Amino acid sequence: MTKRTLHRLSARAVETAPAGRHADGGGLYLSVDAEGRKRWVMLYQRAGRRVEMGLGGAGQTGVSLANARKVAARAREQLQNDLDPLEMRRAARRAARPALTFGTCATDYIAAHRAEWKNPKHIEQWTSTLETYTAPFWDLPVDRIGTQDILEILKPIWATKAETASRLRGRIEKVLDAARVQGLRQGENPARWRGHLDALLARPSKRERGHHEAMDYAAVGAFLAKLKDQSGIAARALEFAILTAARSGEVRLAPWGEFDLEAATWRVPALRMKMKREHRVPLSPRAVEILKDMLPHATRQDGSIDPTALVFPSAQRSKPLSDMTLTAILRRMNLTATPHGFRASFRTWAGERTSFPAELAEAALAHAAGDATVQAYARGDLFDRRRELMVAWADYLARTAAPAAASNVVELRAS
Repeated sequence: MTKRTLHRLSARAVETAPAGRHADGGGLYLSVDAEGRKRWVMLYQRAGRRVEMGLGGAGQTGVSLANARKVAARAREQLQNDLDPLEMRRAARRAARPALTFGTCATDYIAAHRAEWKNPKHIEQWTSTLETYTAPFWDLPVDRIGTQDILEILKPIWATKAETASRLRGRIEKVLDAARVQGLRQGENPARWRGHLDALLARPSKRERGHHEAMDYAAVGAFLAKLKDQSGIAARALEFAILTAARSGEVRLAPWGEFDLEAATWRVPALRMKMKREHRVPLSPRAVEILKDMLPHATRQDGSIDPTALVFPSAQRSKPLSDMTLTAILRRMNLTATPHGFRASFRTWAGERTSFPAELAEAALAHAAGDATVQAYARGDLFDRRRELMVAWADYLARTAAPAAASNVVELRAS
């Protein structure tokens, strides 16, 4: 009798098979390990190498002999059509898997690398730049992002915001590389510069950082009057930043635990300061009023305030506002000034319209004034004098809120 080439095993043989590999024919094998665990495997040759494809466990709780034979028959048919059964199965699984969006991949990338980014500002910049500029494809499946998608967001800022555009391109490239490594996309990285985008865009200019555009200090009061008519947390954050002459990042990332409303003081820890030194900020009455308006956002059910909650949260509450959100307010009001530029407005006002000493204004901006010798002797932070200065700044802005009032202003002079 001729020996069968297919269907050599029986159900009984599968149940009683000893350790080893038992052929059913046509590349289908029952594999039994030393502990008696059984599984089906399909062996075949592909491009000169032997491939082993697992088909699942065997036995009473696993894949039946009949079903294993069906899968094996389909694999043999694919091989006859010059298709790799294992690659076909992987492709089918990828197609069945819900497509991850670029936004999800970007968020996962930032979370995975957060530990190596010790500067909180760096983490916030990664998040804000990607969320802001990649909004057109943030919710698209990551495997659908192409070169044209990248160009549409880079071209508008490539010449005008060269540094931002270059960093943005690099961050997108890293997110897409991570997606490719995870098998979420195939082929060329559309954000790659060398040998790809360098053929479509001019080489990024290596220019010096420019100054942030500032508003004339005489116009800031009238601007604040209009800003008060703007609703929303971002408008209050911008107003608070102007009143305190603080950097926007210091305001946007500030938790309630840094504030003492009774003492009208804001204590920014060294970790969050550019100069890595603690900075105390005296708060004017209007600044305290803004904070009190923001209290409901951090009030717990028992009436206490969550010290870790952000004073000026985004719509997601647990995340801070982005710097672009504050800039967007200015653009909606048809202004070219930047949030950071108001620090220059404050400094110019202090120098030109008051007799407060220069080192006081520099201390208010958390700048290191003078050379190393001067700094060594400047042990205090001039806090009480700075409170006079910041109250004078708030009073000036209030008195110049109406354009016509500016000509009648009498400046407060340091005593």
